[in-house]
Amino acid sequence: MSSNAEAPLRQPRHQKLQELLREAIESGEFAEGEQFLTERQVVDRYQVSRPTANKVLSGMAAEGLLEFRKGVGTFVRRRPLDYDVRTLASFTQKALDAGRHPSTQVLDFDRVAVTEVEAEIAAHLRAKPGETLLAVGRLRLADGIPVILERRWLPAALFPGLNRGELRGSIYRVIAEKYQLEITESDQTIRAIGIRGSDARLLQVPSGSAGFLVSAAGYARDRAVWWERTIYRGDSYEFHHHRAAPGRLISIPASGSGRAR
Repeated sequence: MSSNAEAPLRQPRHQKLQELLREAIESGEFAEGEQFLTERQVVDRYQVSRPTANKVLSGMAAEGLLEFRKGVGTFVRRRPLDYDVRTLASFTQKALDAGRHPSTQVLDFDRVAVTEVEAEIAAHLRAKPGETLLAVGRLRLADGIPVILERRWLPAALFPGLNRGELRGSIYRVIAEKYQLEITESDQTIRAIGIRGSDARLLQVPSGSAGFLVSAAGYARDRAVWWERTIYRGDSYEFHHHRAAPGRLISIPASGSGRAR
């Protein structure tokens, strides 16, 4: 396309185009989660070249304003979910607070001997030889998009009768209400990672995509109740350090307000 076609935008072209596209989002013309203009539509609407349109759309995606979904198109990115490092908050409640629809897929639910798991897992759970653990794998989705891949191990002796159906809801609520265990402490380590292999496939991201790995243990007084390794998609979460009110280590919605973590 000739330089005359781009004249209406003046110089610098890509900055002016970015301003116009931002205005289209901020004005509400394109709401969070809605499909955005394609490269071709940007070219036709604003009379710019394809390289200019591509540069601006890619830049807005890098800023977190847009997201590309392979084979589907470009969408206005929803605001990221909030992970408060000082509390164990319900995934479902956080998703609902962000205007997202939460759901859970239970990938694995197995009984395993302590000897079958890594030494690190057994050590964090303070498990003794001969004990049995529950190995749980869950995929958490917001608006049908996988955002969390959770792998958790629990001492089987603490949770007799735990069933697969309960894992589609709040583990925190089951622990508190069915098993009468009060989680008083949590020890968490957060590390930036590249999501690869089967983890990337489950989370539906390209191999090497940015993510966060949270390794954490939950304790009821001096008893280790779980150990987990959970991967969070880097494009879907922000980690914050909020002030926790006394007695509010775990935040779950009231009974009847929907399923939670």
